[in-house]
Amino acid sequence: MATSNKLTDKRLKEIAALPTTYDDDIPEFSDSDLKGFAPAHPEYFNVTPIKKTISIKIDLDVLEALKAQGKGYQTRINSILRKAVFHK
Repeated sequence: MATSNKLTDKRLKEIAALPTTYDDDIPEFSDSDLKGFAPAHPEYFNVTPIKKTISIKIDLDVLEALKAQGKGYQTRINSILRKAVFHK
């Protein structure tokens, strides 16, 4: 019988419920400790996404609401889409 390597919701909950243990190899860090951390290679964290010009149809009321918020409505549209797609 073949086994699946996919993480099910049940398995993710089991993993989340596992206790966290700290020792010399894995110390517990305070919030102030964590604020002092920096990426080992920060150049990889400041990548400017490539922008692509497209044409899409958006409901007029949605577009007007975004434009009414002022300059930068296209940036807001991109931000909304990014959050919806990547949950960020």
